[in-house]
Amino acid sequence: MSVPESAHAEAEVTVENVGGIEASTVTFSPGVTILVGRNATNRTSFLQAVMAALGSKNVSIKGDADEAEVELTLGDETYTRRLQRRQGSVVTDGTPYLEDAELADLFAFLLESNEARRAVATSGDLRELIMRPIDTDEIHAEIDRLVSERERLERELDEIDELKGELPELESKRTRLEEDIEEKKAELEAKEEELEAADADVEEQQAEKSELESELERLRSKRSALDDVRYDLETERESLDALKGERRELEAEAEELPETPMGELEEVESELRQLREQKQRLETEVSELQSVIGFNEELLEDTGSGVFAGLSDGEGGALTDQLLDDDEVTCWTCGSEVERDQIESTVGRLRELSQETVSEVNALDTEINDLTSEKRDLEQSQRERDRIERRLADIDDEIEDSEARIESLQERREALTEEIEAVEADVEALEDEDHSAVLDLHKEANQLEYELGRLETDLERVESEITDLEARIETEADVEAQRDEVTTEIETLRTKIERIEQGAVEEFNEHMDTVLELLDYANLDRIWLERVEREVREGRRKVTKGVFELHVVRTTESGAAYEDTVDHLSESEREVTGLVFALAGYLAHEVYETLPFMLLDSLEAIDSERIATLVEYLTDYTDYLLVALLPEDAAALPDEYERVTEI
Repeated sequence: MSVPESAHAEAEVTVENVGGIEASTVTFSPGVTILVGRNATNRTSFLQAVMAALGSKNVSIKGDADEAEVELTLGDETYTRRLQRRQGSVVTDGTPYLEDAELADLFAFLLESNEARRAVATSGDLRELIMRPIDTDEIHAEIDRLVSERERLERELDEIDELKGELPELESKRTRLEEDIEEKKAELEAKEEELEAADADVEEQQAEKSELESELERLRSKRSALDDVRYDLETERESLDALKGERRELEAEAEELPETPMGELEEVESELRQLREQKQRLETEVSELQSVIGFNEELLEDTGSGVFAGLSDGEGGALTDQLLDDDEVTCWTCGSEVERDQIESTVGRLRELSQETVSEVNALDTEINDLTSEKRDLEQSQRERDRIERRLADIDDEIEDSEARIESLQERREALTEEIEAVEADVEALEDEDHSAVLDLHKEANQLEYELGRLETDLERVESEITDLEARIETEADVEAQRDEVTTEIETLRTKIERIEQGAVEEFNEHMDTVLELLDYANLDRIWLERVEREVREGRRKVTKGVFELHVVRTTESGAAYEDTVDHLSESEREVTGLVFALAGYLAHEVYETLPFMLLDSLEAIDSERIATLVEYLTDYTDYLLVALLPEDAAALPDEYERVTEI
């Protein structure tokens, strides 16, 4: 367990105007701290104050105050939280222990209203609670990015494989060119020897020969230019064919993409905005309800608070006694005397309304997640279609340019052909019957030189291609390593959600078995979670998702085992199950890495001996365990546990 150094120091909490507390300072040490007292001793209010300093927003301001403040000192570190009423809501600032307290609210601050505890009793969505802190959208987006990167690397490996197939052919071509060059050099050498012998007999005709050689040189240049044009024309046609092939592939790929009806993405985005606004309104309602519930709970508990003093016309003590004796409470809204049972009944209905509203928020979260997933798919499809359309537009431009170059090269080829014919005619005019043989030798030698130059140029080109291919092929191992690394990342991300789910289930089942054995419920053999796959609707499609099913196994008096339902658990059994489920979330999400606190309240449904056993069990998982208990329950816990009796 990794926690900050300061977490092992003595803690001091200073509170102003939280719940029923007007002002108080409490100091406690690492380990178990028991807040001992009856109702109306501000134990819950103090736990809320600690939650506020640690980063929670689930805190109520004292009913007759507009501001509240909490300061937590751990060793040399001080953490603060201020709360203010503004326009019907509570705003917070300061420097709390946690920047984001979502995990702590779910799995460490285990007061009566804790959602993880209540989910077991109300048959809530246990998987949704465990997975809520995980940003699955970000994980899916990263998976999509990595899949695209892997596809790119695999295409690169396919290209390298194709290059491997081209390399032997290029090497054979190089060998043939080298052999052809050697043969051509031999032919040229023989022809030059023959030409030297013939030239010795016609030295007097040097002037005519010089003019003819000039024309022959001109002819060679024209033929070389024509050959270059033919080569460029062939290359350009191959490039054009490749572009047309790529266009056909992209058009086929575009046809395979799912159609995105016009305006569907905008409709999804609009629906998402509406759902988020609805969720925000409901969360505001929940916050307001919790504030009202918290205030009324403190009103019922703390009959000596400033609220009663303010309503007693200076005789707070007498009024408190009267209220306690007559079991009546002065209503904080109208000032009339109200039966305590009536306020408790109203608070109960408010709790039910708060829980229903929280359930609505959770349902909206699920719907928002579904729509977000659908929006992501639509956006991905649209991005892919846009990419294809952009590439098709670029290809059309490239094809147009290529066709224009081909037309220009064809015109150049025709012009050169005509020029060569004209030069050949000039050469023929310079030839005569007496020197035709010598001139033929010059033409043949000239042609051999041209062909030799062409072969050497081709050899240089082939050798350059071989060098490039070999360099590209040498990168195969690096590309494969990158591909394997990306594949590993994809698998890690794809299994991250499943690993967390499985970890939570295993943690719950392990701890539930241990706790049930320790608490020794008479006919309760086992409570266990099972992760199952279910086909559910997500937006406009059906997908397979994991679901957590809670199983209960009991035994009859004859010793036969049978499966029961959660509804048949006793209140004590449900409370224990809820606490163990929260502990499973605490461990699965490694909350202890960032928060060394766990808070417990409202354990009255569990008998004192079992509370003592449960507290002892939880001490292994947190540095500071704060537990609010009634005096008779606290008496069952070891004396070495620190106790706070006044707040």
